[in-house]
Amino acid sequence: MAKKISVAVIQSAPVLFDLQGTLSKVAELMQKARGAELMLFPEAFVSVYPRGLSFGTVVGGRSGAGRQLWQRYWDASIAEGDEAFLRLGELAKKYQTLLAIGVNEKDLVSGTMYCSLFYFGPAGEFLGKHRKIKPTAQERVIWGEGDASTLTTLNTAYGRVGGLICWENYMPLARMAMYQKGVQIYLAPTADARLTWQSTMQHIALEGRCFVLAANQWVTRDMYPKDLQATEDLSKQPETMSAGGSVIVNPLGEVLAGPVWNQEAILTADINMEQITQSKLDFDPIGHYHRPDVFELNITGQPPIKQVL
Repeated sequence: MAKKISVAVIQSAPVLFDLQGTLSKVAELMQKARGAELMLFPEAFVSVYPRGLSFGTVVGGRSGAGRQLWQRYWDASIAEGDEAFLRLGELAKKYQTLLAIGVNEKDLVSGTMYCSLFYFGPAGEFLGKHRKIKPTAQERVIWGEGDASTLTTLNTAYGRVGGLICWENYMPLARMAMYQKGVQIYLAPTADARLTWQSTMQHIALEGRCFVLAANQWVTRDMYPKDLQATEDLSKQPETMSAGGSVIVNPLGEVLAGPVWNQEAILTADINMEQITQSKLDFDPIGHYHRPDVFELNITGQPPIKQVL
């Protein structure tokens, strides 16, 4: 494992509801972040986190316009093995980076969509994915629930990499599941731009004795296509839909880069993996500070650590 790793957290917006436009945007941003050994993009970057939209749904009813909007959302999403998926692998290979990117993942058999985090290695290979296990509030209308089969870490040349998506990071047992897998570089793609998110990221870094990379989108209302269906709710939203707040934190809870607000930005840091060992002198959530004689966490269906590089 390398002692020092160059990482980049991308804060930007996709080309909303435009798959090909978003893939071009990903390529442009990766070019700007060139040289980073690990790049993290926000939650649902391919190709929209549909903030402010209800898809014409109320309790007991759905509208035709909402179903048409859902079709557009589906068409702007990605499936494992399709052309967009292969393009992401090509970009990881081109820039020789470990690419972690939030996607709307469509299951072509069931017709269900998941909020997922896809991983591609520097040779362009697909390393695996994590599906969000608990969508929040209205997200439950558009996303299915993942299970423990993708709740794992990847054992890479850069260390053990893994993460949770947005408010999964508020789930204590989900965090503990990651710690038990020995996560060293903890990824937190999100749509949460509140100031309270910052304290959560610092807490996780301290609690897990790991580096935390959090990526959020910066999105304004005028980025939405003008011809979207079922946009009555969107007109009530503020001009700034997501202010960002991406950040990089070290294992002692110290901020290395960010947070950045109200602009597109690429946050970079050279992280020293020896700081993880040093931070565990006085605290280790799965080791000498754990008390396994008192506490035990069993997770149904969780896979072993995946060796990928």
